[in-house]
Amino acid sequence: MHDKRDERVEALIGEFLTARATSKPSPHTLAAYRRDLRAVAELLARDHTPPLPLAALPVGALSPRALRAAFARFAATRAAASVHRAWSSWNAFFMFLVAEQVVAGNPMPAVGRPRAPLPSPKPLRGEDTPEQLLAAVARADGRQRDPWPERDVAVLALALCAGLRLSELLALRVGSFGGRTGERRVDVAGKGGRPRVVPVEPELDGVLRAYLDSRARRFGGRSVRPDSPLLVDRRGEPLRRGGLQYLVDSCYRRAGIGDRVPAGARL
Repeated sequence: MHDKRDERVEALIGEFLTARATSKPSPHTLAAYRRDLRAVAELLARDHTPPLPLAALPVGALSPRALRAAFARFAATRAAASVHRAWSSWNAFFMFLVAEQVVAGNPMPAVGRPRAPLPSPKPLRGEDTPEQLLAAVARADGRQRDPWPERDVAVLALALCAGLRLSELLALRVGSFGGRTGERRVDVAGKGGRPRVVPVEPELDGVLRAYLDSRARRFGGRSVRPDSPLLVDRRGEPLRRGGLQYLVDSCYRRAGIGDRVPAGARL
């Protein structure tokens, strides 16, 4: 009787890539799968007792313990983004093996998923650009039907001074801010839901207080309860992704700094 644990990893990688090709991914994606799978498999074969050529490595050798050791060696000489991508490739590979009933389960959760590195925000060009932007937005624009400079400045200050991304801004609640005066902080739900704490400088604290005061005047004190979304539109409704990005883009236009925004720079 054929034991599926003896099936060779190299051949199964080929079957996986063939199955993936039917969904017509880009050649770059297929090449990345092949490179990630073979690189870790070669480490597994080398660490096997006794060491094996890759062509002889059986799928039964892919234990959580062996995979953890191989990924540790793989990660030692590679960037975090490469390690994260390789983990995703192996996770997809094992999902394929489970579906094909080659293995009983996926061991990758036991290997531990590495954190994906956060992309660095692209800075605005020009040393005085952030200050110029904030000063311009702080002035009520007569061309706006319902100007709300306190809200607009708060959005930009959180992005420029606290370094928050669009998704992080949208997740903020009024109660995300805490601490005594001079020790203020904001609790941020980062990428993947991982929490982090960002200190709030006195200038930013003043901007946020001015915004919340203006919001209470517009919509009443109940609008600034701790569980309320921090950023709202001119009707008092929570800002959505498209509305927030439009607000930022319009602030760039009003400040006349569109030429200082790098291509692809988004919150």
